[in-house]
Amino acid sequence: MDLLIELFSEEIPARMQRKAREDLKRMMTDGLVEAGLTYAGAEAFSTPRRLTLAVEGLTEESPTIREERRGPRVGAPEKAVEGFLRGAGVERSALREVDGKKGAFYVADVVTPGRPAAAIVAEVLEGAIRGFPWPKSMRWGTGSLRWVRPLRRILCILVREDGAEVVPLAVDGIDAGDVTEGHRFMAPAPFSVASFEDYERRLKRAKVVLSADDRAEGIWNDVAQTAFAAGLEPVEDPGLLSEVAGLVEWPVPLMGEIADQFLSLPPEVLVTSMKEHQKFFSLKDRQGRVVRFVTVANIEAPDGGEAILSGNRRVLSARLADAKFFWENDLAVARAGMKAWLDKLGAVTFHAKLGTQAERVGRIAALAREIAPFVGADPDAAELAAKLAKADLASEMVYEFPELQGTMGRYYVAEALLADPSLAPEGQHEVIANAAEAHYRPLGPSDGVPTDPVAVAVALADKIDTLTGFWTIDEKPTGSKDPYALRRAALGVIRLVMENDLRLLLGGVFVQRFEKFHLAQIYEDRAIVLPDGMADERGNWRQPWDYNSDDEDADEHTPPRRIFSPEGELLSLVRSGRVAGFAEIFDDLDGDGMDQPVKRFATPEQTTADLLSFLHDRLKVFLRDRGVRHDVIDAVLHMPNADDLALLTKRAAALQALLDTEDGTNLIQGFRRADNILRQAEDQDGVEYSFGPDPKFAEADEEKALFDALDRAEPKIDEAMAEEDFEAAMREMAALRAPIDAFFEAVQVNDDRQAIRRNRLNLLHRIRTTLLKVADLRRIEG
Repeated sequence: MDLLIELFSEEIPARMQRKAREDLKRMMTDGLVEAGLTYAGAEAFSTPRRLTLAVEGLTEESPTIREERRGPRVGAPEKAVEGFLRGAGVERSALREVDGKKGAFYVADVVTPGRPAAAIVAEVLEGAIRGFPWPKSMRWGTGSLRWVRPLRRILCILVREDGAEVVPLAVDGIDAGDVTEGHRFMAPAPFSVASFEDYERRLKRAKVVLSADDRAEGIWNDVAQTAFAAGLEPVEDPGLLSEVAGLVEWPVPLMGEIADQFLSLPPEVLVTSMKEHQKFFSLKDRQGRVVRFVTVANIEAPDGGEAILSGNRRVLSARLADAKFFWENDLAVARAGMKAWLDKLGAVTFHAKLGTQAERVGRIAALAREIAPFVGADPDAAELAAKLAKADLASEMVYEFPELQGTMGRYYVAEALLADPSLAPEGQHEVIANAAEAHYRPLGPSDGVPTDPVAVAVALADKIDTLTGFWTIDEKPTGSKDPYALRRAALGVIRLVMENDLRLLLGGVFVQRFEKFHLAQIYEDRAIVLPDGMADERGNWRQPWDYNSDDEDADEHTPPRRIFSPEGELLSLVRSGRVAGFAEIFDDLDGDGMDQPVKRFATPEQTTADLLSFLHDRLKVFLRDRGVRHDVIDAVLHMPNADDLALLTKRAAALQALLDTEDGTNLIQGFRRADNILRQAEDQDGVEYSFGPDPKFAEADEEKALFDALDRAEPKIDEAMAEEDFEAAMREMAALRAPIDAFFEAVQVNDDRQAIRRNRLNLLHRIRTTLLKVADLRRIEG
């Protein structure tokens, strides 16, 4: 038996259709299964005016369930027994007494009869309709039902070999039936259906393509063929294609021309304007200029679509006239050096605790200059690029189309430098302009990263400023919430560093940012000056209330407050311990008129460690997706310079390559054996066996051979590590596998002679120390 459901309504917004059909399938199938029915398969569909679900192989009825339900003990109060009888739905005579370990108790044989599929479908479907999770819904007329748009029909039939049965159901005055409608204009007459195949076939005759995927595929094929016939190429946009497929039931693509007066606009402006306002597909010529558009009508017009195209051209011309006005006004500002925009950024708040956009741009520019030498960029060019990169945020075009930020910046910066070439270092004009667009990248996992050094410097500075800024004010991601896209910023830093093979010690950069720009600047008005002797060497309070203020107007228990310049007196006081921590916030917690410390801000080093931990978590995910074992990542993360991501990645690759060999696997076992014996001996003896072993105490040939192998390997490992040739270091480590194995097979470490035992334990310490030079092998699993 099959089930067909259609919920027919006024137009459903395109952005809601995909989730709506998924929700309908989930709610119905879960409800049917919970009620005891099974099915072979289910598929959901959507068009602008209908949600459809087809279920195959549905069982005729739910099974009869028999169960033994245990009740109260024999002799329990009568009320307890009566309550059990009501719950089980049986008479007292149906109870049985069963002996148990703790005495006799009542048992009822409860039989739950099966129910026909029609009754279950009606119950589940009504619940799904009334509780449907639309993002937004409405109530209309005098009914109580809420739906995304007025619900007009409910089609619900069970299909058997001998015919179709309408499921008896009424929701808010709408009776279920076997009737639906076709296209609103071309085939509006109602018709009945007898099965899903009949339903889909008759809908197509009535000018409705049921499947959203089929509509999208047909639209794109028609757009591509139309473009090809005109010697053009369509601009791909999967998001627009999906949206348009949700706007029409019978797609009819029509190609139109763009007026010549608008062809001088940047192609990105044309594409964005037509997409956002009109839902048009853009067609470009071989030079990349956008010269035509394709609109998708929902009707086969008798005039071939001329009237539709004429109306669309008029509306498009009005939209593009606005865009041209914005473009020309913005060009005038750009050619004047963009000063008006840069000044306007000073009035735009980036974040209440992080200052204005202008202040943020200043921080990014300073950091880009500092980073430039490490990425091979000209410091002057990197600083200028950072100062100009966000100027377009104040432009009219980006205000109208925020998604064009960066793209328009590239055009405007190029115009500004063309108008005054002296603004930028010679030969750097193009890279500075390109940095305005590229510094936002990568925007996602599939987005590329900039490779030009100037753009890389600005992109890194932008993302590092974001991370350090929000870490400073303790606005970190929590669980699934990440309102400031800090995970994306961290992944951007990782990809910029790794894909450009940059050697950058991020820990030092973070500490400097926390000290120089954020804690001193943002919390300067919260700094608490301590009297002499009231803070330890780390700036922590000893006895916060046992002193008097020098301020005559202040309460004797209220700590004095002062405001300092961001890079002046406050920092020196912090370092000298005359400020509590880096800053203390006070509040009157119990209403007694006395402020008490409620939060201590971490030192720059503590905050840096926390931010690096967050960055390493993102790096683990990034490397695991590329096949690096998680324990290998942990092993290299706990080595020196773990804030150098490129170095860390090279270590991980070399270590994993070693572990993929037989020598590597056995070497880890030998390391574990040495480490375990050594730790047990140190715990037992209460001493550390870390003195150099003396080869003169070696007795067995295998013991002597291990001394010789370590003497040969250690300098080679040290040299390879100094040169960051991790593959060579791993090869030298692998060569130790055989002598270590032979040593453990032939030698008893815990010899009865204490001098021999100590020497061999010190030899194990040498093995452990040598192998730990490359990675923390204690973290390798298996």
